[in-house]
Amino acid sequence: MLRIGQADYTLLRWEAERSYPRECCGILLGTMGMNGRTVNLTLTCDNVRTDDAQRRYSIRPEQVIAAFKLARSRGENIVGFYHSHPDHPAHYSKTDLIEAHWFDCSYVITSVEQGRATVTESFVLLGTEEAKSFDQEEMEILDQRPLHPPL
Repeated sequence: MLRIGQADYTLLRWEAERSYPRECCGILLGTMGMNGRTVNLTLTCDNVRTDDAQRRYSIRPEQVIAAFKLARSRGENIVGFYHSHPDHPAHYSKTDLIEAHWFDCSYVITSVEQGRATVTESFVLLGTEEAKSFDQEEMEILDQRPLHPPL
């Protein structure tokens, strides 16, 4: 299961619309537990793919390293990645599976139809490099409330 706050969920969907017709991409930081992953911070990244950015994405390696260092400084982990599928379903492609390497992480995909985010789904990467698969997972959108009630 992936738990994500409403603000982070809205951000990744907004980023998908903003990037249309190119794929957007980003990194999810948070915590991992027995019952899944919880997103505490969504980082937008540059899609540096030059061969087909409307159907593929690549995150700059320096951004992945910076995200990893930031996660460690916060006592967290990289718990997932997100990207969009312009005018295609919110389901992983064969290329998505081939290029996925962070096991037990969530891969969130938002379908963007004619510039509007429609469906967002999450898949967890399981297995090994030699035998990997995505399993669709439940996504819980958390209602974020202020730490202190307004006076």
